[in-house]
Amino acid sequence: MDDIIQLLPDVVANQIAAGEVIQRPASVVKELMENAIDAGAGTIHVLITDAGRTAIQVIDDGKGMSATDARLCFERHATSKIHQAEDLFALRTMGFRGEALASIAAVSQVTLKSRREEDEIGSEVRISASQVRSQEPCSCPQGSNFLVENLFYNVPARRKFLKSNTTEMNNILTAFERIVLVYPQLNFTLYSNGTEVLNLRSGTVHQRIADVFGKKISQDLLPVASDTVVCKIAGYVGKPSSAVKKSARQYFFVNGRYMRHPYFHKAVMSVYERMIPAGDQIPYFIYLDVPPESIDVNIHPVKTEIKFENEPVVWQILMASVKEAVGLYSGVTAIDFDVSGRPELPVFGDGTDKPVTTPSVRINPQYNPFRPSARPQKPEFSSEWEKLYETLPQQPADDASLFGELPSGEDGTAVVADRSPVHFQYKGKYILTSVKSGLMIVDQHRAHVRILYEQYLQRQQEKEPVSQKTLFPEVIEFAPAERLQAASVLEELQTMGFDFGDLGGGSYSVNAIPAGLEGLATEQIIREMVTGTVEENRQRGQEIHESVALGLARHAAIPEGQVLGNEEMDDLINRLFACSNVNYTPDGKTIVCILSQEEINRMFGA
Repeated sequence: MDDIIQLLPDVVANQIAAGEVIQRPASVVKELMENAIDAGAGTIHVLITDAGRTAIQVIDDGKGMSATDARLCFERHATSKIHQAEDLFALRTMGFRGEALASIAAVSQVTLKSRREEDEIGSEVRISASQVRSQEPCSCPQGSNFLVENLFYNVPARRKFLKSNTTEMNNILTAFERIVLVYPQLNFTLYSNGTEVLNLRSGTVHQRIADVFGKKISQDLLPVASDTVVCKIAGYVGKPSSAVKKSARQYFFVNGRYMRHPYFHKAVMSVYERMIPAGDQIPYFIYLDVPPESIDVNIHPVKTEIKFENEPVVWQILMASVKEAVGLYSGVTAIDFDVSGRPELPVFGDGTDKPVTTPSVRINPQYNPFRPSARPQKPEFSSEWEKLYETLPQQPADDASLFGELPSGEDGTAVVADRSPVHFQYKGKYILTSVKSGLMIVDQHRAHVRILYEQYLQRQQEKEPVSQKTLFPEVIEFAPAERLQAASVLEELQTMGFDFGDLGGGSYSVNAIPAGLEGLATEQIIREMVTGTVEENRQRGQEIHESVALGLARHAAIPEGQVLGNEEMDDLINRLFACSNVNYTPDGKTIVCILSQEEINRMFGA
């Protein structure tokens, strides 16, 4: 029998490795930026075309490579950082395994131009699908220039499973942010299809956070600092008032490398228990510096999962550091006094020779609070108060409702005509009413969400929004990762009654809001809907319509715990049964349950 085990060709082996290391265009950006940082670059430019499908270019002013190194760097496991096995436990660089460039070259067409400072002329290498097409001298500035074109052109299955351009660009922005937050001392620029997305100048960590995510988040951060034998912790955590439902900026960095660590995340969030609503998240940017021999960064292909030797000890130090930062913030008084200089106050008197006298208290010993003349008289009101309403427009009685108008062409009353006119509210959350088949239980918040959701969709279709002008327009600033999607979401919000003014740089003024949203946190509502559509990768127009309508309905609906009168509960049920779907909310949650008469009888043994 012939032997069946054989060695894989280098081309196939490189494509297999690329499947682990290069998952999408964002992986290419990450690897090339890390190589530029390892090369000692002071300025790094990233240029993206068609979300990385067509081209990814990374230009740096680092130390560059010789002609031999420029060719050898594309070979598998070719590295300048590892010389013996012990070096794996003393790593301070981003890349070290020599897999990134080989994996990129296996699934794309790469052109490299590089020159060292001491060389007069550089070297240009062209590689396609791991095959070297040419290598020749060229004129280029000091540093390296990587151009990656037609990613996954020779692996059609991988290219077919790439997401939309918006999604892939968001992933690139995420990878870009994770790197620039670690190196605020370097200059970075990011271009998408020739348009500048980010231009970051060197500065402090706090300045870099503000440049990437906006000034608002930087104003809500508290400094964290701790220096122990086990580890050194620095960075920022959010104030309790900065808690959000989702899309909080949460970053852990270890020795200059981004990592995901659910265990350490619990250490941070445990400090905020009973300070923020359950389920809310706090932004944080925490930098840990530990001895390289106490961690292992080679347990995952993309090196985002790191194993710690003294994990419980680091957990305790991290929690104590965050608790101290939050505790100091909570203990500071609202008024910040300037105590830099000694106050100049006279010790005795006011500097004159006037004698000091004891202040006297004047009282009326004849005052009797129980005498009628001593009591304050009630003001007299005019009995003709009805005249105040004569000039007001008369409103039909059937139109006075907490929940708006009934949908046209529907008669919700006829649907539930056999129910009881008297309702009972249970714990401010459920409405109980008797119907022909038994006992009907309605979740009041979900019912109102369904009602408002269909009303908002109808307003979008009719293009007749009802707006309320704001007295003082609010300003909302979106991070670069959100700006690509924000424009389309804000356009949909305008069909519902919002009015926005573009201030440039991802900032918008809110000049009007839909009627019914008065008194709510407008900025939070808009921001959550934008980030929600970014996370859910909404693309088609109808999906954005529905997502925006549902987000508005959730915020505008009556909350759990609000006490309703019988007429309000009756009106809510009528309008619910006039909707197209009575049983479920748009996101599939149950609205109505029926406890049948047979089940009730069975409970009592009848």
